[in-house]
Amino acid sequence: MMRALVLAMVMVGGGLLASPQAQADAVPVIVPTVVSTMPHDPGAYSEGLEFDGPALYEATGEVGKSQLRQIDPDTGAVLRSTALPDDYWSEGIAIVGDTIWQLTYRDGVVLEWDKATLTVRREIPLAGEAWGLCRDGNRFVVSDGSDRLRFFDPSFTEIGSVQVTRDGQPVRGLNELECVDGQVWAAGWPQDTFLRIDPGSGAVNLVADVSNLWNSDQRDRNRQVVSGIAHIAGDEYLISGKDWPQSYRVLLG
Repeated sequence: MMRALVLAMVMVGGGLLASPQAQADAVPVIVPTVVSTMPHDPGAYSEGLEFDGPALYEATGEVGKSQLRQIDPDTGAVLRSTALPDDYWSEGIAIVGDTIWQLTYRDGVVLEWDKATLTVRREIPLAGEAWGLCRDGNRFVVSDGSDRLRFFDPSFTEIGSVQVTRDGQPVRGLNELECVDGQVWAAGWPQDTFLRIDPGSGAVNLVADVSNLWNSDQRDRNRQVVSGIAHIAGDEYLISGKDWPQSYRVLLG
């Protein structure tokens, strides 16, 4: 056993490197191709992005400043907006038919919005913190900043969870979510990454390094972090961040 372990590692400069086989099995990392940019409100602490056909919706956070907005996807202009009730801190959103579902950070409720009027129909209790949200078939997927994705039925009753791992190691800081073709993209807070996750196993199978979108030297890395991802079509996505001055249409693939 010891001989096999030694042969699986190579000593270089006083450190240990994984064997060629282990390196070959590491999750691949890609860099997005920028298609175009659009202005983004630099005062919008973005918590979630979601396309509903051609319409774009954004959730912006912080106490006393949280809003649900409809955004012009070409110009970034705010077409409609409404403040969250009771000074709730806005988090991720998911659109199902005529309803926008929205998480709140530490307020313990999920908001059910009427999409046409941007008015709250009801509030549903939800225990614990809530960060990212997406719809995967007949269930909701929720992140809470830990290394787990939680699954909920349409009435927001929890029905399971899975630990997320990359190269066999737990991944914490899972944030904004986007469900696409049976996979879950998650912002890897506070890094400039998005992780594509198999929700069945929890394994990360692709990493997008998006640090090239807005030069990190030009922003506050403690605040102006990558956060929003919305699927457009095929491999095209819209990516933004908290207080970013622009959003990016990119190809991931």
